[in-house]
Amino acid sequence: MQRRPLLLGAVAAVAASGRLAAPALSAEPKTLIHVPQASMATLDPVWTTAVVTRNAGAMLWETLYGRDERLTPQPQMVEGHRVEDGGKRWTMRLREGLIFHDGEPVRARDCVASIRRWMKRDLVGQTIEARLDALEAPDDRTLIFRLSKPFASLPYALARTQPTPVIMPERLALTDPYRQVPEFIGSGPFRWVADEYVPGSRAVFAKFDRYKPRDEPASFCAGGYRVMVDRVEWRFIPDPATASSALINGEVDWIDQPLPDLLPLLRRARGVTVEVLDSYGTFGAMRPNSLQGPTANPAIRRVMMAAIDQVACMTAAMGEDRSLFRAPVGYFLPGTPSANDAGMEAVLNRPSLTEAKRMLAATGYAGERVVLMHPTDQSFYHAVTSVVAASLREVGFNIDEQSMDWGTVVQRRASREPLDKGGWSLFPSGFPAAEYRDPINATNLRGNGQAAWFGWPEDPQVEAMRDAWMDSTDEAEQQRLDRAIQQRSFETVPFIPLGQYMPPAAFRRNITGLLKGPVPVFWNVQKN
Repeated sequence: MQRRPLLLGAVAAVAASGRLAAPALSAEPKTLIHVPQASMATLDPVWTTAVVTRNAGAMLWETLYGRDERLTPQPQMVEGHRVEDGGKRWTMRLREGLIFHDGEPVRARDCVASIRRWMKRDLVGQTIEARLDALEAPDDRTLIFRLSKPFASLPYALARTQPTPVIMPERLALTDPYRQVPEFIGSGPFRWVADEYVPGSRAVFAKFDRYKPRDEPASFCAGGYRVMVDRVEWRFIPDPATASSALINGEVDWIDQPLPDLLPLLRRARGVTVEVLDSYGTFGAMRPNSLQGPTANPAIRRVMMAAIDQVACMTAAMGEDRSLFRAPVGYFLPGTPSANDAGMEAVLNRPSLTEAKRMLAATGYAGERVVLMHPTDQSFYHAVTSVVAASLREVGFNIDEQSMDWGTVVQRRASREPLDKGGWSLFPSGFPAAEYRDPINATNLRGNGQAAWFGWPEDPQVEAMRDAWMDSTDEAEQQRLDRAIQQRSFETVPFIPLGQYMPPAAFRRNITGLLKGPVPVFWNVQKN
């Protein structure tokens, strides 16, 4: 039986019954009930890059800068900044009225400890740290970056969302960055209600009454975070048909990412709106292990890229609606200044099956096992991994496809062991497409070896070009480097692009004020 008719039938049956068989998802007045795209294992947005943690973190913590709907960084926790010494000294001043959820004021030393912790885990943060002579807090409201080299993108970096440079109390920010913080205390517009958390079932965020928003109108993560509800409850509903039925019946208010197969039914449902809130979406990718097994060979990675049809992957994940995805794509976000056509023939002019098999034979591949981690509980990853597995087998790869949940992938991808000792060769991932606007923020283009993201590609040539891009103030030179970096990436394949996809959200029509941007945010949202 095919998935689509089965799901549609399941939704219709549950919707017709009037109520879920599970406990009722009723809501008190001023309570917004949201269904996130996955269950949540931690709330520490520095310790993990998990999307669901990033989304929760935006409610609890603030950042020094926030990006508006056009991704332009704006002062958020700071009043502004002053740049001196040829771009090497940045002085920032915290705005008044910043208070942590435990009642303590936010001080500059909290910011110093928080930024230092983030820099250890984030690849852009590591770039800043490499240029950092000092990070100082001369008084409670003043923060000073002293750099050895200019870094013009500092506000943009401090507005990143994954991992997020959130500001925590100093006592928590001093936690080892490779360990989770023991408490979830921020200064954001919502506070964590720990005693109502039920793992795998429910998470609760309450309006922080002492939060003081900025005066400007809200635009994504910039401006005034004005909370219009008393509580936000997250309900973890792993079955997409059950979640959609709950939305149709008015038992939940907002589904972050409904299954694409169910979008036609949701569009027809009375009282439901389906809309793309994140017009940038996600860069789908397969991340190869550059240290172990067959995928350590760049020639093997090039054959894999040639074998994979991006359009087929995106169609499997998002359905036939081409407005919800872009494919084929290169290594930069289409429509941004860094996007270019260098090397694009690698994905635009795919070889025939016979030619692909010939390419594989020329690498010397002799049937060695390729361990593909296949997360089955994430609809997008599950769909594209199924297509990738079939494509690679067809070319001649010996694919050991190991099914597991996403949490297991997140744990296992950190292993650098050989394949016969629990190692891996490939896993699917999704990177925030908004970050792939330039070589600084496209962190998975990095070739910094052991310090790189899982997969650990090492490419001094790309690293040198990235440094040159950061140091250049000439737009033409930066565009030349953009082309050179993309060309090199098609040769070394730090990751295999699968396409850019923009999953829509679905919400009840009495929910208004939802802001557009790469992260679902809960300020400005009204429940009428």
